[in-house]
Amino acid sequence: MNDILKQKAAGIKLVLTDCDGVLTDAGVYFGDDGEYLKKFNMRDGMGVERLRRYAGVETGIVTGERSPSVIKRAEKLRITELHLGIKDKATVFKEICNRLELQPSEIAYIGDDYNDMEIMQLAGLSACPADAMPFLKAHADIICSLTGGAGCFREFAEFIIDSKVATSVKDGIVTLSNGRKIGKGHPSYIIAEIGINHNGSLEIAKKLIDEAVAAKVDAVKFQKRTPEICVPKDQWEVMRDTPWGRMSYIDYKRKTEFGISEYATIDQYCKKVGIDWFVSAWDAPSVDFMEQFDMVLYKLASASLTDFDLIQRILETGKPLMLSTGMSTIKEIENTMAFVKSFDEDYPLFIAHSTSAYPCPPQELNLKMIQTLENKYPGMPVGYSGHETGLATTVAAVAMGATFVERHFTLDRAMWGSDHAASVEPQGLQRLVRDIRDIELAAGDGFKRVYESELAPMKRLRVNISDEYKEKPLI
Repeated sequence: MNDILKQKAAGIKLVLTDCDGVLTDAGVYFGDDGEYLKKFNMRDGMGVERLRRYAGVETGIVTGERSPSVIKRAEKLRITELHLGIKDKATVFKEICNRLELQPSEIAYIGDDYNDMEIMQLAGLSACPADAMPFLKAHADIICSLTGGAGCFREFAEFIIDSKVATSVKDGIVTLSNGRKIGKGHPSYIIAEIGINHNGSLEIAKKLIDEAVAAKVDAVKFQKRTPEICVPKDQWEVMRDTPWGRMSYIDYKRKTEFGISEYATIDQYCKKVGIDWFVSAWDAPSVDFMEQFDMVLYKLASASLTDFDLIQRILETGKPLMLSTGMSTIKEIENTMAFVKSFDEDYPLFIAHSTSAYPCPPQELNLKMIQTLENKYPGMPVGYSGHETGLATTVAAVAMGATFVERHFTLDRAMWGSDHAASVEPQGLQRLVRDIRDIELAAGDGFKRVYESELAPMKRLRVNISDEYKEKPLI
């Protein structure tokens, strides 16, 4: 039952709440003009902020009262979805769904009294405080352990956050929002980086996704940029020969950048074929753009390791962050790690060893850095982002402890574009996945044992056979 509720909570995009009996203890203070003060709980206020920061979920208030205190509290918490003096909450609920283009299953509601019953039945996930009316408790999905005005909203908020966002790193393992685990003791998370190898074509992108699914990788990754931010001004008007003719560099970058319609299609397509997807975001507006989609994590490209404004914006989403460390010194890596830890000591974080050469010669891969990073940051999943031309060294990275690996992926290395030459083609990707899974299977558990397949050679070749095997029949 708890798993079903977590699945519901993972799809929530808006939390609506009653006021009296949830955000307050229903106690009132009367002044000369009647009721105008209420006692709100600070922990509940933090729950509103944490929902926004870590799960990308906004909060709305739907209440039958018109207290000025509620208006002030909403302003303080930056709650703009505020509905006062409401007699028919179900009608307001339907209006919110239509206006925000949300499904009822994407809205949660927490209330405490009989007038909350109808809206709770419409919501995708419902909750009530511990001191709610008995009739309401019988119909709520979740009954909080805390009472109204004493933290019940925060309790409900944390349940949604835990269901939507990856857990903190624990024992070297991060659990993504879809339940997939990355870290020691789990199969290596294999990422096919499509990046910009779609060359601006949605059809090529879908073909690459199909090939990635056929190869049985775990995820595909794209890159998202705002060209006007990421392309230096002095490069804007430099002319380039492209498949679309000769054009300025800024126009070329605009041509290859996917927008809302393409990423909406990619989101739906990846869900349909059952593969994770995410992006490397290269600037803060790109993060804001990508927050429209339910990605499992964000990747920070090596070039962005020192871009703390961008990192801050990603951290504010609460989604797991995968750091790539190419072209970086140990000091730069330490500074970025310290920045993330200062934001949240337990932030879900991965770190990938990488060398930013395209293609990278074997002597510069430096795979022992995987173990160096493991020792430096114990309890954190460490992986490998490779740009070499062969497959063996990526397989070796897994043998050396990489809990995730990423390789650029293309339909044909001869295609036009900057990243194709250092990419893996479909057949190579299939071999890479196969070899990585063979390596993981072959690693075993480290406990010495005699296998059944060894009994016949033992009886045929060994001079002295232990008593425990002398009478053991051959299979």
